[in-house]
Amino acid sequence: MAAPPAHPAATGPVGRRSLLWGASSVLIWATGCSNGTKAPSSTGTSGTTGPQTASTTAASTSATSTTATAAPTSSTATSARPSTTLPATAPWRPGAGEIEPAAKRSAVTLIEALGSWRAGQAGERRAAARAAALGIPAALAGHLASQAGSLLGPGDEARLQVIDAQYGGLLTDTASVLVVCRQWSRNGTGAVIDGGTTVDVRLSRTGSGWSVTALHPAVSEPAAPSPTASTRAVLARSAIELPPAAAADIRSGTVHESVLQAMLRLADTYRMSVSVVRSGHPLDVFGTSRPSDHPVGRAFDVWRIDGHPVVDPATPRALITAFMRAAAAAGSYNVGGPVLLTGGMTSNQFFSDDTHHDHVHIGFPS
Repeated sequence: MAAPPAHPAATGPVGRRSLLWGASSVLIWATGCSNGTKAPSSTGTSGTTGPQTASTTAASTSATSTTATAAPTSSTATSARPSTTLPATAPWRPGAGEIEPAAKRSAVTLIEALGSWRAGQAGERRAAARAAALGIPAALAGHLASQAGSLLGPGDEARLQVIDAQYGGLLTDTASVLVVCRQWSRNGTGAVIDGGTTVDVRLSRTGSGWSVTALHPAVSEPAAPSPTASTRAVLARSAIELPPAAAADIRSGTVHESVLQAMLRLADTYRMSVSVVRSGHPLDVFGTSRPSDHPVGRAFDVWRIDGHPVVDPATPRALITAFMRAAAAAGSYNVGGPVLLTGGMTSNQFFSDDTHHDHVHIGFPS
């Protein structure tokens, strides 16, 4: 997140740049190839059209806090894939500690339906039918399918695994849920494309619960031709677990050095699962017109520390507070999380609210 309140704007549906599916951020596996990002085995379970969302897509991984997901790996880990079989996935479910589990459930269920399909079921029209099957009115289902962008990909068949769902903003009657996911699709030649994205899902509270009103998938930035030493170090560090969109952000060279150095410093002590860096995040602090630090590459969010989800009530508060203080010591001027800390370098260095109940936000002034 970018500051105390929650977040509303973002880069848009599929708007400002066309998705570079199959670019350098995507690994293509064919039978007999010797590398590719390791496919996860799924285990465990858990749980108003607004401004647009910051962009990107890539291939990498992590695991979910309270849900079934991929086993975490380094953003550069590769292994041979013996066949073109798409990996098994499992539904993500909100677990204990969630403030508005129904909002996350509505957002994730739709993304899972749009991003997974059987052979012969590709395309926007079929995606709209899958959305309508969830009980979404036909007109709205068609509208949401038209905003799905990279989720519909080029593959004839696809599987999607949600890694995490965190708030981009949470107000009384509106919310932004950032659905971080990994997706595998098979093209006409039988090759498997390992990719993924982050979707800023907007919702409104109705008399019957939370309803999705708009989707803002991340849009990719191309990888920088000459990555910096810090970029290479972050991508190679196994203690920094990056989902596809966040890994692409790092590769693109659009993330500030202050963020990269803080990640490396924190990784000396902690194993952290990053949810969002730049892309797929609202442009403004939700419910305000104040710009977020995320879209300009000056912030990152962490949803799990040393294997413990931030949102889980069983996660030691001491671990979270120590991590937040370590982030401040690494140069962050704006550290938010589920615990309100005192004793910062400035009066507002630490903050806490409902939006940051499920992750730690780490922002930088430059």
